[in-house]
Amino acid sequence: MESTSARRRNSLGDISVLYVSVLMRAVAAEGKKTDSLMERFRLNDESLASPDARISIPRFMRLGQAAIELTGQPAIGLTMGSLSRPVDAGIAGLAGHSAATAGEALTTLIRYSLLTSHNSRGASHTSHNGRQAHFYSIRPYNVFNFFVVDSVLAAWTQFVRTISGQQAVVERVTIEYPSIGLDEQFEDWFGCPVTFGAESNGITLAPDVPRLPSTGAQSAVHAALIRQCDDALRKIRQGWTTGDKVRDLLTPLLQGETPSLETIATRLGTTPWTLQRQLAEEQTGFRDLVDETRKDLATDYIRETRTSLAEIAWLLGFANPAAFHKAYKRWFGISPGEHRKQFYEEQKIKGIR
Repeated sequence: MESTSARRRNSLGDISVLYVSVLMRAVAAEGKKTDSLMERFRLNDESLASPDARISIPRFMRLGQAAIELTGQPAIGLTMGSLSRPVDAGIAGLAGHSAATAGEALTTLIRYSLLTSHNSRGASHTSHNGRQAHFYSIRPYNVFNFFVVDSVLAAWTQFVRTISGQQAVVERVTIEYPSIGLDEQFEDWFGCPVTFGAESNGITLAPDVPRLPSTGAQSAVHAALIRQCDDALRKIRQGWTTGDKVRDLLTPLLQGETPSLETIATRLGTTPWTLQRQLAEEQTGFRDLVDETRKDLATDYIRETRTSLAEIAWLLGFANPAAFHKAYKRWFGISPGEHRKQFYEEQKIKGIR
């Protein structure tokens, strides 16, 4: 279990154990005991009760797949959504619950999602005055991350249902991964058409829903909670060095190409030479950070996912798999395929996988 201070070590991202608790409730709701999962993934009641505890996204994905195998319920993400409460999103959920309208509530929840989750590849956001909510998932898709998409979209939908006091709140749902044969079950749960193989993950609220008054509206409490959320975000970011900020911007841009110093400088609102000077003051450089970022991400992709080596090469911005293979041997003195094989064998011995 990782603490908040360890967040930067989780290259692909991490989430609060609040979501692990929801998953455990879903397993119980499906009629299965959670003891075996808790032991297998080295979880306990104390760690789940820690407000700062985090779990890496890849580990959460493996936990979810194990829960699906245990319960036999491939749509366990929908069960998680049914059991989600505003408080399960932490202070951001409480701030959203106290907003004036359903649209403002959903926008607040997602605006402060960094307080409970960090996806290094991208961030969720809302559009059209809170009517649409978009979820950025780690790609490429496989059986390990389908349920993450399901659980997030279902939790957002359940959040709006709780806020508005209405059941029929969503007009359309889009999901990036292809259909797995559960279309009817998804449409029954969301109460609207669900399109699989779409260009993005998201929900679109019915036209009148964003304006509906919140059942928990309280302006004074909302203002106080917003201040707390803003303070918490500042605390997360205030310890970031210039190098940290560069790495944070590099990760989502490493897809088939290497972002330039000029691109990163522009996103940071500075000039290339100023950025070079700031990095030099921190005893590093742009090329060093690109290499370190790739190395850290490569470690997580090899150890924590089943992503193919060709896909990893593309995700890390290498021109081709051969270039990735060469860099990996330089970093670790072993090929990525052999490294993955060794790691899986070690995990089997330990009984973790």
